[in-house]
Amino acid sequence: MGAFTAEVHQNEYLPPGGTDVHAVVTVTSTGRPDSPHGLASLANTHGTHSTPPSHGTPPSHGSRRPELVEVLLLDCSGSMANPPEKIAQARRATCAAIDCLPDGVWFAIVRGTGAASMIYPDSPRVVAATPATREQTRLAVNQMEPHGGTAIGRWLDLARALTGTRPQAIAHALLLTDGQNGELATDLAAAVAASRGRFQCDCRGIGADWRVDELRLIATNLLGTVDAIGSPDELVADFTGVIATATSRATDRVALRVWTPRGAKVGFLREVSPTLRDLKAEATTSDDHNVDYLTGAWGTESRDYHLNIRVPARPVGTEALAARVSLVIDGRETSQTLVRAMWTDDETRSTPVSTAVAHYTGQAELTASVLRGLEARQSGDEATATLLLGRVAQLALASGNEDTYRLLQKVVHIDNATTGTVRLKKNVKKIDEMVLDTRSTRTLRVNR
Repeated sequence: MGAFTAEVHQNEYLPPGGTDVHAVVTVTSTGRPDSPHGLASLANTHGTHSTPPSHGTPPSHGSRRPELVEVLLLDCSGSMANPPEKIAQARRATCAAIDCLPDGVWFAIVRGTGAASMIYPDSPRVVAATPATREQTRLAVNQMEPHGGTAIGRWLDLARALTGTRPQAIAHALLLTDGQNGELATDLAAAVAASRGRFQCDCRGIGADWRVDELRLIATNLLGTVDAIGSPDELVADFTGVIATATSRATDRVALRVWTPRGAKVGFLREVSPTLRDLKAEATTSDDHNVDYLTGAWGTESRDYHLNIRVPARPVGTEALAARVSLVIDGRETSQTLVRAMWTDDETRSTPVSTAVAHYTGQAELTASVLRGLEARQSGDEATATLLLGRVAQLALASGNEDTYRLLQKVVHIDNATTGTVRLKKNVKKIDEMVLDTRSTRTLRVNR
């Protein structure tokens, strides 16, 4: 398995009667796995699931490496022809994405309409990336034409079936749509639930006629990202960036295990960098003391998690272990770190908030204020929208979150960011609101 480390940033001192312990846990993965636990080798899987040579055979490698599956789910509904540039750029971006796949990565391209069918290969299976299969993919993709409706749940069902043909692989899907889902909300929710733990999914919406909440539902549950693509010519860069990240992942089945002593419990655990994501839905309880939170696949990267533990109050002068956080990789614990609590009546010790905790608390408030502010604006509650989006300006300025500040300026006039004084703009493009909405969960990392 890859090398993982974890470290805690907190102020362990609590005032008399204090019960809430906050800490930021930084987890770092430093490279590719050195053991095949849970990860199949391309060299030793060939022959287990045979693929006809005409559709590509993974090259043999002298060293073990993780097996990867990539599925592209492309909206080919009729609306993708309006304007024609959408489908044209989707073709270009798909071909560019396939060109980015390393040799031997298994892949498939799905045509998403009111049903789900194969663009490449011509039957429901995955094939290995080779010069020959890339060329065949380009021919197939450039012939795809838009028609029909949108049934995203069926696209996910096919992706689940395709990734299921390589059960030991790290599986990822990239979904593109330009419209709202035509299925019942319960059908989409069921498809998402069935896909959890099977593959991760990054979602992209192009144009302004799709729904952020639908793609956010998918991305949140499938440990992916959601973004609004303002212009079709941005697709190539976005697709290639997503594929580069997905194919750099080397370790799967990674969880954070939080142990708490008797009487203590987890208030919340959130990923706070690079994106804001509540991990409550990823929690599984193994006993009265341990809760595991799935984190998805990892490459060489670092992520921050904000942990809140609620503990019984202790007498002043008492020191206690509030939690023990471990990395669990393929069922094996590693990289243990401790969260402590110490009660004191010295306010100079208990009052300061850890820099990391304060920063990410502000980033979480910033995200919540964006979402609630945009909802208020869309419902016609301008007073609430102005108040909340003004708070966004304050928080973005204070934390140095220049990206959010810049996007906010397309929605409001900022008169004084320090005081949060803003005025709603009258004529705002819907896509500008959607971009602010989707990117509000991208956090600025704390400077330590």
